[in-house]
Amino acid sequence: MAQANRPSSSSTSRNDNSWKANLNLPAKDDRPQTEDVTATKGLEFEDMHIRRELLMGIFEAGFERPSPIQEEAIPIALTKRDVLARAKNGTGKTAAFVIPSLQQIDINRRKIQALLLVPTRELALQTAQVCKILGKHMGINVMVTTGGTTLKDDIMRLSEAVHVLVGTPGRILDLAGKNVADLSECPVFVMDEADKLLSPEFAPVMEQLLSYLPKDRQVMLFSATFPLIVKDFKDKHMESPYEINLMDELTLRGVTQYYAYVEEKQKVHCLNTLFSKLHVNQSIIFCNSTNRVELLAKKVTELGYSCFYSHAKMLQSHRNRVFHDFRQGVCRNLVCSDLLTRGIDIQAVNVVINFDFPKNSETYLHRIGRSGRFGHLGLAINLVTYEDRFNLYKIEQELGTEIQPIPQQIDKGLYVAPGAMGESSEQQKEKPKAGPAPPQQPQSQPPRQGQQQGVPRPTQPPSYNGAIRANGAPVPTAPGVQQQYQQAYRGAVPVAR
Repeated sequence: MAQANRPSSSSTSRNDNSWKANLNLPAKDDRPQTEDVTATKGLEFEDMHIRRELLMGIFEAGFERPSPIQEEAIPIALTKRDVLARAKNGTGKTAAFVIPSLQQIDINRRKIQALLLVPTRELALQTAQVCKILGKHMGINVMVTTGGTTLKDDIMRLSEAVHVLVGTPGRILDLAGKNVADLSECPVFVMDEADKLLSPEFAPVMEQLLSYLPKDRQVMLFSATFPLIVKDFKDKHMESPYEINLMDELTLRGVTQYYAYVEEKQKVHCLNTLFSKLHVNQSIIFCNSTNRVELLAKKVTELGYSCFYSHAKMLQSHRNRVFHDFRQGVCRNLVCSDLLTRGIDIQAVNVVINFDFPKNSETYLHRIGRSGRFGHLGLAINLVTYEDRFNLYKIEQELGTEIQPIPQQIDKGLYVAPGAMGESSEQQKEKPKAGPAPPQQPQSQPPRQGQQQGVPRPTQPPSYNGAIRANGAPVPTAPGVQQQYQQAYRGAVPVAR
């Protein structure tokens, strides 16, 4: 009965717009956008010969016109040609492969017709949600499967019709090996974050998975970075792929990058100062280890700011809940490890802070890409110690970018949308929504000059013989306040060596 009422799946011309009148369109997003998503050639979704029910889902999801990666990739993918696409995080890559994947689904066939592989559970949930939103008028069944859930539930769900299977490689290989997931008639094979999926951790699994798919499959690879291992995969498993590279620059144009040069023991103080000065919609704070994630989250809560945390050692159900609540805006700040850098897509996040500076450019790129999503404005602040100086220079060189010293005052226009400039984070300071009440907060402290100014760095490759010193003398603080602050955090966040 439901299928009888569903719109025709024929392609739609731009001149026939009567069907749009009944769409439930979301409120228009008037935030400014950068050329990362606006520099298109003028192609519209209706020009791509996409079936009408899919177009309905696209427009009701708030998509007005394609981003550059969507404009380049979708028409080619619709011809069933292999695609190798490189584009920045946060510019619409997910829809660029979901739309052509859904277009090829025949709901009358009770077979898996699109396999979408991602490296993390969080990204799998996010990708499956995009599939469901865009395909909500199509009658398709989307299933997401990852490690950390019971195999029995997956077996029961696969006994029903599943058209699109989204998941992590290990779990899907397990299901295929047990003859539970039948991939023999699956014509579409997509790898999102292909650089991670082809890393030594996943590469053997990918090779095995491909043996379960038909030989005439369509393979699509999407990522922001393509290491040499991707070329090996392309030569072995792809048929004359159409290559798209929109990475004339690696970092998002809407993300302003700063560093604050600090000692390890100054980091929490610096973070508190940043919170007091910045206008934070939501922030993500990255640490390099799971232990430091929990310790820092506890410290942020003690300072009086709402804070969640998530890392690999948590139960999957707990991580899912944290991610859901953070997405819903229950909490302003999320402390996490790199596990989640490829799975968070929340457009309310306008500030990313690297509490621990990353060790490679790929990690840095994925971290700062959590702000400035889909061409909007964002801010990335890096707390850099003496030990980080080589990594800072290396990442700048590899990404072709410059991370500036943090100024005394950061222009809100760089990371806050017009009309959203209200209270600062300090004015919006709130008690945590769950857990024990935090201890009495230390008195606010004046910022340190060296912390705000940063330090000049040499433009030549580093060959340091001594420590870098901050510019000028630090602004003195009251002894009582300084002692109280030190007692508050001593032992909470261990010094990294």
